[in-house]
Amino acid sequence: MKFESQLLKGIAPMVVLEILSGGQMYGYELSQAIERRSGDILILGKGTLYPLLYNLEAKKLVKGKWEKNQSVRKRRYYSITGKGKDELAKQKAQLKELTTGLNLVFGGALATA
Repeated sequence: MKFESQLLKGIAPMVVLEILSGGQMYGYELSQAIERRSGDILILGKGTLYPLLYNLEAKKLVKGKWEKNQSVRKRRYYSITGKGKDELAKQKAQLKELTTGLNLVFGGALATA
């Protein structure tokens, strides 16, 4: 299912922060982890992921650092910051509340869908 861009745009920062809370990753690795963990439902292409990472970095929610890997190719690894962890906790609480409200509206249908 292809999601409306605005819906994915709203949830993507929280998804990135959640994945990075498990440890640092470079962009392609992060993209693959998002797809894998979401059962191939959430797909963030380069045109979406990298601007999002730059934005999260500007807000000091993630930090990036260049590292050389075994093939001597430099990669930019991203990790969540303390501020990012606080923001993730806040967003998860809001999502939980939103889910409760939506389940009330839809008669619990979202929990079983």
